Amino acid sequence: MTMALSGNVCAADPLGTINSLSEFIFSAIKAIGFILLGFGVVQIGLSLKSHDASQRANGFLTFFGGVIIAFAKDILDMIM
Repeated sequence: MTMALSGNVCAADPLGTINSLSEFIFSAIKAIGFILLGFGVVQIGLSLKSHDASQRANGFLTFFGGVIIAFAKDILDMIM
């Protein structure tokens, strides 16, 4: 009875499953990049208010790092 009622558990299209997992991972990376980008903008704004040069440098590094992380998939697609 168990053998008769058990259906096919495997996915019909394994490549489609891998592609959807890849899209999920890249969307999570993009979200993290946008969070870092926003945090960099906040750091730059706070450094301009307090005239702190080291915080401003860290803010710009965080901002540009967030841009690179947010658009990592697009950059990889352009390279390949």
